[in-house]
Amino acid sequence: MARHLPASWKTWIVQQAQLSVKLLALALLAGAAVAQDELPDLTHNLSALQPRPVAPDFTLKDLDGKTQRLSDYKGKVVLVNFWATWCPPCRREMPSMERLYQKLKAEPFMVMALDQYENFDIVFTFTGQLDPAPSFPILLDTGSKASKAWNVKGLPSSFIVDKQGRIAYRAIGGREFDHPEIEKILRTLMQE
Repeated sequence: MARHLPASWKTWIVQQAQLSVKLLALALLAGAAVAQDELPDLTHNLSALQPRPVAPDFTLKDLDGKTQRLSDYKGKVVLVNFWATWCPPCRREMPSMERLYQKLKAEPFMVMALDQYENFDIVFTFTGQLDPAPSFPILLDTGSKASKAWNVKGLPSSFIVDKQGRIAYRAIGGREFDHPEIEKILRTLMQE
């Protein structure tokens, strides 16, 4: 025989469950920060794709609530990065994406980072701790629909989309995106 809890108890239980999830996420973030020193260096290698497949478009909200579409940046080279706050290499590569973006933002270039399955509070808290904080669009792919359309198998996964909207390069795992070799590849694509 099932017991029926008063509505106030049900609300309290839901609130406690939500709090537990937030505390678990914070614990994972803290553990990832400690483990960060134990990780291998980030690489700068990218895999070229031939032929270049058309990049699946997506429509997602950024942290400011603004709708962002990949197709809005056709005519620019776009770094599309799939990541999550609990992913140590994702956390480590984020500052290099910001440095790259700051260096190239006056050119036909954009960075779009799509967080997977996490809510606004977790992502906003994490990005506020970064130095430098990202100034490029951080998008919430809460249902991971874009990730599925892009056939992402692991995090972080990054793709370089050419000015025609095709995927030119792919990287699985953390990268040092402001490395001179990656910048050279991006500048070549901007000239195509």
